[in-house]
Amino acid sequence: MNLSQEIKHQAIELGLDLIGITDASPIDTRQVELLSQWLKSGCAGQMSYLQQNFEKRTHPALLLENAQSVICVGLNYKPPKQKPKKPDPDIPSGKVASYAQYEDYHPFIKERLRKLTEFISSADGRQHKFKICVDSVPLAERSLAVRAGLGFIGKNHMLINPVLGPQIFLGEIITTLKLSTDNPIIHNCSNCDKCIGACPTHALTPDGQFDANRCINYLTIEYKDQIPPELAKKTADRIFGCNECIIACPYQNNAPVYKNKQFKFYNNRTWLDLSRILNLTQQEFDAEFADSTIRRSGLERMKRNARICLDNINKSS
Repeated sequence: MNLSQEIKHQAIELGLDLIGITDASPIDTRQVELLSQWLKSGCAGQMSYLQQNFEKRTHPALLLENAQSVICVGLNYKPPKQKPKKPDPDIPSGKVASYAQYEDYHPFIKERLRKLTEFISSADGRQHKFKICVDSVPLAERSLAVRAGLGFIGKNHMLINPVLGPQIFLGEIITTLKLSTDNPIIHNCSNCDKCIGACPTHALTPDGQFDANRCINYLTIEYKDQIPPELAKKTADRIFGCNECIIACPYQNNAPVYKNKQFKFYNNRTWLDLSRILNLTQQEFDAEFADSTIRRSGLERMKRNARICLDNINKSS
């Protein structure tokens, strides 16, 4: 077993579901052009941070001097098969996207990547540098994950693994260690357009475009202002995020549920009591969602979303 194989074996032992290795060269020129055009078109909305450090985002070696390889990992987050019901049908509740029903994945994956770097240093016996990346570092992680063989980019613009589907958290280790690399998966969505048809706000279009300004996930989490009435109506009872383009994906239907039971799943976060959210103090909100990605949206944004959900529920009843 060579070092690359040992690293992959250890990653699985640490509870990660996917691992692949690519080099630290820039991402494909065509991908750089598509990302640049998308940003210039205004489709990123208020996510101006995506325009910062653009060269670093598309060239991992700029994030770590003398970088040679990028180890890409994935963690399955498909929820348990038992679909949690609303706590009480008489209590107006808001739906939470599946990825936010777990503990915050950022520290969870970072800790496992840290342990993986320790294993690599011990197994190789030489001094190497590592940079751990989980979402917050400017890096085109989906493009790198494709190059490392973790999956392909679907029409819903998510990384899709043919076995695990589209519900995958990603993480990376950039390192000065030169490792043998993996090949991309030759796969695509073929003629399937189910995710496009499932998008409530038509943020996904048949020509392959994605407009974040219309995406419920973006509007309920990233968007700082009042959501335009037309789009607010279409958020329905979704208080945090949206799963529709994922649920519609055939790969999602056949994927196994998450298996790492150390990754804590909160059954009571599938639905949130809207009145309770509206009455939370900042201190209560911080305490309740201290280990959740929900906290990142902030209390005021959650209250804005709760008011929209209540209004939509009242109008539909």
